[in-house]
Amino acid sequence: MNGYKEFLQLVWFAVKGKEQDYTTLGIKKGIVLLSIPMILEMLMESLFAVVDIFFVGKLGSDALATVGLTESILMIIYAVGMGISIAATAMISRRFGEKNYHEAGNITYQLVATGVILALLMGGLATYFAADILALMGASAEILNTGLAYAQIIFAGNLAIIMLFLINGAFRGAGSPHLAMRALWLANGANILLDPILIFGIGNIPGLGLEGAAWATTAGRSIGVVYQLYHLFNGRHLLRITRRNLVISLAMVWRIIKVSSGGMGQYLIDSASWIFLTRLIAEFGSNALAGYTISFRLIVFTLLPAWGLSSAAATLVGQNLGAQKAKRAELAVWLTARYNVIFMAAATLVFLLFGDHLSALFTSNEEVIEISSEALRIITLGYIFFGLGMVMVQAFNGAGDTKTPALINITVLWVIEIPLAYLLAITMNLEATGIFIAIAFCHSFHALVSWWLFRKGTWKKTQI
Repeated sequence: MNGYKEFLQLVWFAVKGKEQDYTTLGIKKGIVLLSIPMILEMLMESLFAVVDIFFVGKLGSDALATVGLTESILMIIYAVGMGISIAATAMISRRFGEKNYHEAGNITYQLVATGVILALLMGGLATYFAADILALMGASAEILNTGLAYAQIIFAGNLAIIMLFLINGAFRGAGSPHLAMRALWLANGANILLDPILIFGIGNIPGLGLEGAAWATTAGRSIGVVYQLYHLFNGRHLLRITRRNLVISLAMVWRIIKVSSGGMGQYLIDSASWIFLTRLIAEFGSNALAGYTISFRLIVFTLLPAWGLSSAAATLVGQNLGAQKAKRAELAVWLTARYNVIFMAAATLVFLLFGDHLSALFTSNEEVIEISSEALRIITLGYIFFGLGMVMVQAFNGAGDTKTPALINITVLWVIEIPLAYLLAITMNLEATGIFIAIAFCHSFHALVSWWLFRKGTWKKTQI
């Protein structure tokens, strides 16, 4: 009983938030203090994804399909954001382990400047070519008519997406995950409140339909970014940007690009595989695409908290390597992996037992429900492996070794998964079922390869 009370107190302490030295704090305590805010942060992101698709689902299958296609393209933007976020966590956690806080501030400013430039370039191009991009992804004339404005608003607002990822990565690296949690809770809380108002209207205010969902998302994320910037510039935290940091250093920008390029590569490769799979799903009609979109959102609902738990490993690895404590970093990874596998096993059981009921919450179309529930049953069979693989990848990233996961992604997701999905879905005529089988197999294999390479220990020698 006392142990239970102590754990609850630790959870409350984690949510309340206080900067810690994770190079000396007990490893189990450190995992809890880091992972609880990260899990809650990702839970809110997951909740928003589910609530958003719940409201959009009221607008019909074409609206759902539009969101699915747009999100598959957004994965490229997410990839850039995650790549820079990985660089932020790795470089700042290493400087915090060295107790070099001024350098951490310098790196953060360079990260923000780099992220703004990339976001503006990508947003402008994606918005201008939105119709061509959706058509290339297999969007029907009805989907283009329904969702072009939605896609353009989302693409144009990508600066907020990049900044949320990037600055939260910096907060995590600094051992302040509570600030990242609050930023995302604020952003997604605003999204959830604005979604029904802007989609369906309220009182004398008319609804904007699918466009309303895009405006709600963009506005909510922008509010979260304002919160982040306030805490970076208010001077109350160890991680801060001061006037002395406001100088562009091309040498440091180049270092950031080198570290983040591997992270971007990881997610661009992953995103490209998901885009191909989405394009392949689109061959089987709007109902198949809608079912895939619902199942993907439900899967993300559990994957994001698991990713939050995994992120604790990145901070612990980075800070302990900075403090010259490689063995302690490795132990933190194994403990985090154990907890993540347990969580994913529980999620597997829920989807196997209740997948059809969960899918039915978002649509009344029987075919869509059947496709979604089948996806949940098949894909989550590999969940235990997914939990292990996430932690291994985050450990590499926390050490600054972003190239190893990128190479694994190329081999497993492009060389194996894409041909296998096409073979099963088209050649063997299994349609969507074949794609779900390919996802479950390849992501499980990905985890085992990551585990094997992590055990070799070369990540301990990475210099950033």
